[in-house]
This record gives sequence, structure tokens and C-alpha cells, in this order.
Amino acid sequence: MLALLKTFWQQAPGNAGEDSGENLLQLPKSESGRQTGEHISSSSDHHQHHHMAHMDPLLMTFFVLNDLKLGKTMPLYFPYVDPSKSLDLLPKEKADSIPFSPNSLPYLLQFFSISQDSPQAKAMEETLWTCQDDQSINVGKGETKYCATSLETLLGQANKILRSDTGVQILMTSHTSKTTKTTVTTDPVLQNYTIVGKPKEIAAPNIIACHSMPYPYAVYYCHNPEGETKVFEVTLLGEIHGDRIDAVSVCHMDTSQWDPHHVSFSVLGVLPGSSEVCHFFPPGDNLLLLPY
Repeated sequence: MLALLKTFWQQAPGNAGEDSGENLLQLPKSESGRQTGEHISSSSDHHQHHHMAHMDPLLMTFFVLNDLKLGKTMPLYFPYVDPSKSLDLLPKEKADSIPFSPNSLPYLLQFFSISQDSPQAKAMEETLWTCQDDQSINVGKGETKYCATSLETLLGQANKILRSDTGVQILMTSHTSKTTKTTVTTDPVLQNYTIVGKPKEIAAPNIIACHSMPYPYAVYYCHNPEGETKVFEVTLLGEIHGDRIDAVSVCHMDTSQWDPHHVSFSVLGVLPGSSEVCHFFPPGDNLLLLPY
């Protein structure tokens, strides 16, 4: 339990842990920037990068479908994620034995020995409310959302939503660095990445994206976006460190119904419905679930 709480402390708001940027992927909701990035030069002259000097590095994950070409260079942000800090999903029996609702927050804070005025307590409360608000599954009635505290729930709900009789496959972005952990975490992570292999499209008529939430144990917020999507596996090499990213990316082909203030439109310099919006999944606890 101590290891879980140590990791939770580093993930909660107000602490200096790496932000994986997973909230940016909960499309098509709007998301505000959290820090200011520095300008770096790019060999790409695409309009999506014209105001990069003023862009939060966490936002440098969006692109358009035409960018997925062998040899294409783009300024992107891939944070280093220490695998040892990832939390495992609890067995369903254990997860079901622990209350998981906003009304149980006082008990949970005592159970995990967390101060009620701490950033961790606030993060727990936000996670509990988010999961309570989005706990219902309405297949075929708009975007479907759910929270999972066990592997059985994660995959079981996915099978229902994806209507898969053959199981679910899980894709993740992996980050292989040629440098030390210290170098990666202290040097700028916003850098030019070049596509070094032909992007591979993965047939996926339906998808679910899952992102970890701040909590003392693993909790995933999962959503099944509406509209046509395309899934790609892309290999990129970083210009500064030579680090390799085997990235999972999703393109949302119809953005006509999105909030016009969604941050991706500002990053790409496009309007709702005028272009697809694509994004890379960050390394770490961000999962893409597809039917086999």
C-alpha cells in the first residue's frame, strides 16, 4: 500500500510529477493549457505549428492525417514515464470490497491515511465524481463512458461496447530511450520527431480509449468516441535524444459536431468539420482497446 500511495502522491495535482497529458485525449471536450513551452525549430512548414512558440508542450500531440508519411518531421511532446510508477488494476474481488463513491470519501481518506485538505484528497474526490457521473453504459446512444477498477471490469465492459465475440486487444504507446532516465526527465521533451517507418493502419470499426485517473490504486476512465475513427501504429525517432517512440494514434474523421473551442482546432489552425483531428497517445497508462 505504501508504494501505491507514493505513486499517487506524485500524480496528484500540486506535485511535481510528470503530467502524462491524458486529459487531452478525452475528445471532444475542451482542455486548457497548463504550462508554457519554448520554441524549437522544425523542418515542417505545416500551418499547425505556426504559433508553436506560445504553445503548451502538452498540446503538441495533435496532427492531421496528411502528416502520416514516411520521413515526416513534426514537433511533438512525449513525456518520459517511469514504468515502475504505474499502478496495477486490483483483482475484481478486492476492488469490489472497497467503496467507490463520493459519499464514501471520508471513509476512503481514513482508509488510505490521506489528509482531507491535501491535493490527493481533492484528486480522489474529482475522480470519484467523474466516475459516478459517467458510470452508465448506453451502447448506441452517444459517447459511452465508464470507469474500471479491475481488469475484469475493464475488459468486460469493453466487450459489451465493442460487441466483440472474440475478445479485446490492447494497444499502448511505448518509449525507448537511448539516454539515461535523468537526462530524459531534465532535458526538454518537446522536440522534433521523424516518422521512420511506414505508418500501419489497424482495422478498427469501434474503439475505446482508457486513461488512468489519480487515485491510490489503478482507476481507468474509458470512453467510446462517436463517429468514424482511424487507428495507426507509427514509429518515430527524436531529434535531440534519438529516443524511439512506437506510438498509437487515432484520427477522428468527422469533427463537425465538436466544440469550436476545442484546443485541437487552435493547435492545428482548422475549424470544426473542415479537417479530421488526429492525436498520439502518450506513453504510460493510456490504453486503446479494439475488437479482435
